[in-house]
Amino acid sequence: MTELEKCMEHLIIIFHRYTVDGDGKSLSKKQLKKLLESELPTFSKSQKNPHLVDCIMKDLDLNKDDRLDFEEFLPLVAGLSMACEKCYVTKERKTKQ
Repeated sequence: MTELEKCMEHLIIIFHRYTVDGDGKSLSKKQLKKLLESELPTFSKSQKNPHLVDCIMKDLDLNKDDRLDFEEFLPLVAGLSMACEKCYVTKERKTKQ
């Protein structure tokens, strides 16, 4: 497997690790909170909004079933990845100057 394929596989495995206590296919708000705190602790701790999980759930839960399936979860990962990439590019530019 390539490095990118492994990353994709890990993303899927991590998502499903947190669905175990529920339906096995989607995350409840409680499961999402646990995933964010465990897998993205720097992001979670840096947020000032005490209603962060509620806001994320509201924004991403497209079918309004109070759960996030993998397809609904991916925009969170993509958005955070894009923000991190911008920081990376900025840091690289400063390093080269």
